Amino acid sequence: MQKFGMALTLRPILSIDQHDLSKKLCTVKDGKNMKGLLRGASILSSATIAWLTSSEVAYSSTDIKINPVYEVGELFELGIQLSYVLLLLALLGVGTFFVIRQVLVRRELDLSAKELQEQVRSGDANATELFELGAVMLRRKFYPAATKFLLQAIEKWDGDDQDLAQVYNALGVSYVRDGKIDKGIAQFEKAVKLQPGYVTAWNNLGDAYEQKKDLKTALKAFEEVLLFDPNNKVARPRVESLRERVNMYKGVPVKSKER
Repeated sequence: MQKFGMALTLRPILSIDQHDLSKKLCTVKDGKNMKGLLRGASILSSATIAWLTSSEVAYSSTDIKINPVYEVGELFELGIQLSYVLLLLALLGVGTFFVIRQVLVRRELDLSAKELQEQVRSGDANATELFELGAVMLRRKFYPAATKFLLQAIEKWDGDDQDLAQVYNALGVSYVRDGKIDKGIAQFEKAVKLQPGYVTAWNNLGDAYEQKKDLKTALKAFEEVLLFDPNNKVARPRVESLRERVNMYKGVPVKSKER
């Protein structure tokens, strides 16, 4: 230091006064405290990062477990939607089939009616053709026209009486559907008189009497059907229903257990 022309007065370390020493000790203590705080903050931040990391891992693992459930649910919903679509297509197919069938039947009836009407106009139609034309009009729900041609068929009829019973039955159906129940009943009775085993006419007669609220006579007509056809699907349930309505079992003695 003398070389540079500077003088430096050195003070021994032991000569440091108590006030400076206390300041330095406080500074050292503060530094230690600061280091402790920094160390605690570092530990806390490390713990926080570790907790967040573990939370993310746990969430990702949970997400991995839940995803298959979501996929199964989506597949199930897709299956239900496909089932509804297939059911709708099936219903549309069935509906289309019946519509086309009705159109074809209607067209066939129209062609038959046209041909038969031409024969009637020409005067060459016989009783059978008049009956067929009346039946076509009946199926087309032209009841006055059906009644007209069926009456003409009866006037010209020269065939078997059992076949004539079919004409009377068709005429009775035309009257009943046109709201003329009494006239229809008269035709059904003529039909079963000509052909006693004509179960279709008996069923029609029973139905007409039931519409007229004459339940007992209707029951007798349906019972006649069961005499010729015990398993008739039309007459059997009607007989059971009508028997309950007219109370046929009142006063009938019950057989003893011994008998």
